Amino acid sequence: MSVLFGALFPPGLISAAFMVHAWIAGTAIALMSGLVGVFVNLRGGTFAAHAIPRAAFTGAAAAFLVGVSSVLGMAVCALGMALLLGTLERRDQRGIGSPGVLTALLLAAVLGIGDLLLTVGNAYGPAVFALLFGQLVGISAAQTIQIGVLAVVLALGVGVLFRPLLFYTVTPETAAARGVPEGLMRVGFMAMVAAAAALTVPVVGALLSFALLVGPAAAARRLSDRPLKMAAWSMGIAVATVWLSIWVAYDTGLPNGFVVTTVAAVFYLAAVSYDRWFHTDVRARPSAESSA
Repeated sequence: MSVLFGALFPPGLISAAFMVHAWIAGTAIALMSGLVGVFVNLRGGTFAAHAIPRAAFTGAAAAFLVGVSSVLGMAVCALGMALLLGTLERRDQRGIGSPGVLTALLLAAVLGIGDLLLTVGNAYGPAVFALLFGQLVGISAAQTIQIGVLAVVLALGVGVLFRPLLFYTVTPETAAARGVPEGLMRVGFMAMVAAAAALTVPVVGALLSFALLVGPAAAARRLSDRPLKMAAWSMGIAVATVWLSIWVAYDTGLPNGFVVTTVAAVFYLAAVSYDRWFHTDVRARPSAESSA
């Protein structure tokens, strides 16, 4: 029994300093990703969740070149990309220009700039790999504190905007008719996604962060049609995903990004199976009144 326990829970899993940082930062990241992911799924903002982390990658590359905090660089560039996407979305609604083409070019340009910055900065292999695919166990104590501060700020922002943003997300026409400021809600949503993207890059990297932002919330939507319960399910699934991933990655040596995406996919398939087997009718678009 002791041999089996030692194999499943190797020394240092919870006691090593770098693992303590990984558990704390991973939990904060998972909670915020699960919460923001609910709005991403309800609003159909999956492309934003796919594009904005690319800007976070470029921000981290710029921070590496300048010598400042990578978390700060990710947050600033992700927010800039979010605001640009919000502007392009508004142009699309007004029928101005070709926002789809502009967005695709912008996404390619951001990745190209990130590549250029890493080349100029002579970034070594592990640093590039961590930015692209995540390396949670490499987070320092200072980065853990920065991630915690950013998570608290994001949580406060979501708390302030939760009800009006939910109203705008579910029934935008009715919300606008009742005086909910559309511009503020759009900027608020994009800023939330930007902050969440900056948080997820250390876990799964810029190329795989989509899984943590969208996967748990998509699974939660199969389990409940009430936004508050959906948010609770999403955060719980996200935390379970990150915890299991840290454990498995540490125990097996598998890449953390691969494990996170695999576990998130398993949770989603399990939620789909539960939905189908028990015939739960939770796939309809939730109403704003159901948040109570």
